[in-house]
Amino acid sequence: MCSSQSTLQIAIVGGGIAGVALALDLCRHPHLNIQLFEAAPAFGEVGAGVSFGANAVRAIEGLGIGKPYELIADRTSAPWQDIWFEWRRGTDAGYLGNSVAPGVGQSSVHRADFLDALAQQLPPGIACFDKRAVQVDEVDERVRIRFTDGTQYECDLLIAADGIKSSIRDYVLQGLGHPAVVPRFSGTCAYRGMIDSETLRAAYRAADIDEHLINVPQMYLGLDGHILTFPVKKGRLINVVAFVSDRSSPDPQWPQDTPWVKNTTQADMLQAFSSWGDAVRVLLECIPAPTLWALHDLEELPGYVHGRVGLIGDAAHAMLPHQGAGAGQGLEDAWLLARLLADPHVTAENVKPLLGAYNDVRRPRACRVQRTSLEAGELYEMRDGHVSDNEQLLSTTLASRFDWLWNHDIEVDLANARSQLGWQ
Repeated sequence: MCSSQSTLQIAIVGGGIAGVALALDLCRHPHLNIQLFEAAPAFGEVGAGVSFGANAVRAIEGLGIGKPYELIADRTSAPWQDIWFEWRRGTDAGYLGNSVAPGVGQSSVHRADFLDALAQQLPPGIACFDKRAVQVDEVDERVRIRFTDGTQYECDLLIAADGIKSSIRDYVLQGLGHPAVVPRFSGTCAYRGMIDSETLRAAYRAADIDEHLINVPQMYLGLDGHILTFPVKKGRLINVVAFVSDRSSPDPQWPQDTPWVKNTTQADMLQAFSSWGDAVRVLLECIPAPTLWALHDLEELPGYVHGRVGLIGDAAHAMLPHQGAGAGQGLEDAWLLARLLADPHVTAENVKPLLGAYNDVRRPRACRVQRTSLEAGELYEMRDGHVSDNEQLLSTTLASRFDWLWNHDIEVDLANARSQLGWQ
């Protein structure tokens, strides 16, 4: 619980997974007073399944939310428990190889379920809803946040976890002398749907398609498209995301008056994959009403902090989903900040150098994950300049490509940040 006698007031703007996870951890420390502000009338996540690599699972455990995660997470059953994805040709589902994450495999969950599990643990009074931040000022070593309802809040430290459309990011960038950054359209759209696993099994049996394709997470690869499948809801549902990339323009634009997520038709989805094989066709025929998502990301930012304000998660480094790493990077942000802020060395006077250490440690890694997430999409869709459509090289590349991402040691990050701060 948060103490009314706390010495450091911290505001978190944004009630997604990273923001709530950070609030939960910080509320365990009596020297911290936490207030979480969410623009929506209640907690809620956009999207369906989200995948976590071994690095993200370690951050989840380090944030003290491992147990609620375990209760709802899906993992591939034995003997395939270490497989992240099997890689297959989209034309005939021919096997290309797999990527193995020992001890974790494909660890996934429904976004809304995970956020709900976290939100249930927040102490009463921590979360405030219908609070959309519109302005930030720093006056006399304090941060003042103004909201659309006319209210304001003052604190010693503000952490913005308000997503790719962050209302606070421009304040940080302005302070760094950098122009505002807006989300950029990638040229890739994704058809999404959830399929009852028994429905898909029946359809595969009827078409004489191997049910192994349901038992193990799959990634089907083709020119300018790829499709992934993995279970959620304890295997009751199969999460399907079918990506299509339009590479006709070097600077693709999404129409300003068009929502990023909209309903579409099964016919349009099937047409996009009309040259692919039976396994893909039957899979997509089990999604009667898909949605279409326009994928956006951010350019790499020059910094994540200014003064007493810091960015985490998608507000800092929104990325394409091709490595299943975006949510995990937000959790790594939260873990490092939580460990630093929990330290007894922390006072209102040293918040700025603390944020500086967070920025110096986290930004290089998060930027690399941004870059390689974009590159992964090129690899999957046969557009990698080195690999192209060489199946043997593709297989060996995919087998080891994610090791650096998953095997990252967050304890080393903490040690580096503490050393920068002179904390022994």
